[in-house]
Amino acid sequence: MAVEKGGQAKGNDVLRIGICGLGRAGWGMIRQEVKDLPQIRIVAGCDVIKERAERLAAAHGAAAYTDFKEFLKDPNIELVVIATRSIDHGPMTIEALKAGKNVLVEKPMAMNAKQADRMIATARKCRRLLLVRQNRRFDPSFQQAREIIASGKLGPLVLIRLRQHGYQRRNDWQTLKRYGGGLFFNWGPHMVDCGMRLLGSPAASVWGDLQRVAAVGDAEDHVKVVVKGRNGAVLDFEVSGGVAIRQPEWQIAGRYGALQIDNNQCQLRYLDPKAWQKIKAISDTPADGASFGNPEPLKWIEEQFPVAPKLKLSFWEEIYKAAKCGAKFPVTLEEARDNVRVMDLARKGTGF
Repeated sequence: MAVEKGGQAKGNDVLRIGICGLGRAGWGMIRQEVKDLPQIRIVAGCDVIKERAERLAAAHGAAAYTDFKEFLKDPNIELVVIATRSIDHGPMTIEALKAGKNVLVEKPMAMNAKQADRMIATARKCRRLLLVRQNRRFDPSFQQAREIIASGKLGPLVLIRLRQHGYQRRNDWQTLKRYGGGLFFNWGPHMVDCGMRLLGSPAASVWGDLQRVAAVGDAEDHVKVVVKGRNGAVLDFEVSGGVAIRQPEWQIAGRYGALQIDNNQCQLRYLDPKAWQKIKAISDTPADGASFGNPEPLKWIEEQFPVAPKLKLSFWEEIYKAAKCGAKFPVTLEEARDNVRVMDLARKGTGF
């Protein structure tokens, strides 16, 4: 990427984005992430609330729109960012692709797998780039967990347990099903995406329990999902706005040990399988005393260290490379679509 003095990318090297939906995600997160990046420029904003569009325009010297169709006609926009309510993601993405725009859509990608299929088919038919904002895939904690699993220290995986707990009496649009609200569509895509990538296996079965605990409205704010992988390992995750005492965020167990990541700190406890003594199962002799029959001293290797993965990926750098250089984006459309399919299966029979 060519950069001028002062840290600004040169004309054609800048990725010009237009953000549609200037609420919590569009204004509060996406704008904050890109506003100081020299290779990204916000050139337009669209929101049904005029004041929000004008606020973005004033802050970034951008064009302001309240009409989505007019927004899509802006020739200055190279990448449309869809950051509207969940229910709008699919239809607006398809409309933007048909208008000839490349699209980055906020999670959830779609309301269901069938809608995700239509979005992918439209992108391919229109020969446009479709990207999904599964930005938690780029978090240091995920990268750290993946590196430790790949090292073999844990051995074959047995259990992946992910938790996001809190307690909040929420009352915004995210509490209403008619807008695609609910904590599953909010945090669930992150949990499914990271969990399924660590599981490293397609789902053989999916079970889910969704409840409304503390939030108002009619959408769920407590989600429990268990996925059994074809490789035999289990992904168990919870995301809740109705649990007042939190649990550690990441716990991963394998045949030889376990990893816990919480508050950006790693705790690793594992055995060296090469140092194991060979033992036999004894079926005809009862255990002696209170033991289980094998008082073997286990030589645990224990490590504690801050989260610091070797691989450091930047979400927006990868977006830039995909949109401007034709590079492969780390989150494939097949993976994003599979995340939606797992969520479909988890919702079955829950009433949500």
